[in-house]
Amino acid sequence: MKNAIPGNHPAGSAHSLLRKRGQGIASVSFAELLFDLIYVFAVTQISHSLLHHLDWTGFIQSAVLWFAVWLGWQHTTWMTNWFNPDTRNIRILLFVLMLAGLVIAAAIPEAFAERGLVFALGYVATQLGRTVSILFMLGRKHELAPNYTRILGWFIISSVFWIAGAIEEGHIRIALWIIAVLCDYTSPMFGFYLPFLGKSDSSREWTIDGHHLTERCQLFVIIAFGETILMTGASLSEAGEWTVPVILAAITSVIGSLAMWWVYFDASSEAGAEKIQKVDDPGMLGLKYHAIHVILIGALIMSAVGDELVINHALGHITFGAVAMVIIGPVIYLAANMAYKWLSCRIIPKSHIAGIAVLLLAIPFCHYLNLLALNALAASVFVFISIYEITAVRRKKKARTAELNNA
Repeated sequence: MKNAIPGNHPAGSAHSLLRKRGQGIASVSFAELLFDLIYVFAVTQISHSLLHHLDWTGFIQSAVLWFAVWLGWQHTTWMTNWFNPDTRNIRILLFVLMLAGLVIAAAIPEAFAERGLVFALGYVATQLGRTVSILFMLGRKHELAPNYTRILGWFIISSVFWIAGAIEEGHIRIALWIIAVLCDYTSPMFGFYLPFLGKSDSSREWTIDGHHLTERCQLFVIIAFGETILMTGASLSEAGEWTVPVILAAITSVIGSLAMWWVYFDASSEAGAEKIQKVDDPGMLGLKYHAIHVILIGALIMSAVGDELVINHALGHITFGAVAMVIIGPVIYLAANMAYKWLSCRIIPKSHIAGIAVLLLAIPFCHYLNLLALNALAASVFVFISIYEITAVRRKKKARTAELNNA
């Protein structure tokens, strides 16, 4: 089933709350943009929490919290892809989810301490509440109802681990919440299969508008880039004395962020939007896009933390946490971009492989550098990748033009 008409509803079903398909590309609504503001706050909370816990435990905790935040946003994005966010019922539901998201985001700094139950209850209320509300509005006979019933089943399963983890403490909480995240992250990959309920058919039931879904991912990437620039500006503003190293650190961080933006948005984001509208199974491809973007944006959050570290301690010594944020974060970002470009264009950029190699080879020599030099190295890698990609596109265009002229 082609997606030439953007995301036909399963079996041609109709409902007053569903988006009208076949009338052009589905656009992102103002209500969705307002909803995203909560996630600006959530990303800031996670990055600040990671900044103050730069060890293995802090990294794992931040990763769990980030996956929870993303999964809450992801399922809401799929909801507004199917359902019209400009209808009263869906808009009210979005606003209720915003309130729950605000509680979740506010609880993040103490989620592995005294506010664990608040965080878990907020997350569970978001996932279960949204799904139950949609099932109630759809009715039992609608073709989307079985899909949402399976989703509800998996959210109930994961909720057990979220609540149980909130009751426990320390490593037990971490372990139970990791299981909960794995339930919510992996269950769509096998169609939310449940005994007696079967599994969802992505090509028939996950009929999405590809342009809307990729645009939503791109907007979240913008949120993450905004966090990197905001943290750079805030750190510079709070610096006691604007010395030359501090100013150079801020400039280097901004240049690095701009180059990272270029690597993602120059070609792959547009190609991703085009690809998802042409494939036979846009729902499965959309799921893969989300699975990649949670890693990609997580790497951007790490880079934002690295930028703040560099500005606050430009000439400071290298620590494990600094290497993880300044070097490993960009490595993960490049790897995720490679995966995205492979899905979108079936290419593996050589420049990305070279960039990853340079960054990894630099790790053994990090103790000879300060934070400013290390960040400059990472920023330089992205600048050179951006330049290479620009010239590569020009070379391809010239080659195509020459072929046409010779034909």
